[in-house]
Amino acid sequence: MLIESRSPDTPSTPGVTLRQWRADDLDELVQAYRDPILRRWTRAPVTTAAEARRWLEAALRDWTDGRRYTFAVVEEQADGTRLVGNVVLKGVTPERPAPEVGYWTASWARGRGVAPRAVTALSRWAFDRFPEVARLDLLHQVDNVASCRVAQKCGFVFQEVLPARPPFPLDGHRHSLHAG
Repeated sequence: MLIESRSPDTPSTPGVTLRQWRADDLDELVQAYRDPILRRWTRAPVTTAAEARRWLEAALRDWTDGRRYTFAVVEEQADGTRLVGNVVLKGVTPERPAPEVGYWTASWARGRGVAPRAVTALSRWAFDRFPEVARLDLLHQVDNVASCRVAQKCGFVFQEVLPARPPFPLDGHRHSLHAG
């Protein structure tokens, strides 16, 4: 199943496309996870091709299960499409009050507005795809200032400080975005 969501181009930045991950993304996935900043904020770093295959297989299984939707974020460039990040909608279940939005940006794409454009596109897709969802949450550790800025740029409003819980050693922030 191919699902795409696009953010529009602006004079200063190209648009991004959200699409399902594919087997041919493996090398760029491993390359993205070589970044120590990315590894700092993720629970399951990908360091080998075998780990990347398992990660990609899990992303596909999650789509099938219907509770987690992981998108590759790609950008059209002069020499073709390039992976620039990942966005995910987690916990789409009746038991959960609000699904959670997560994301990461590849080191080579940071500072260009990729994360806000991708999170905004994912949020629009989530509210369209799941009309019963009234709210999305974005969580991050208190020391992840960049994630706090992304949440604010995307219209997520700070709600509360959450106590630390494994695997995260520090307290966190919960930001929310309401449908409509």
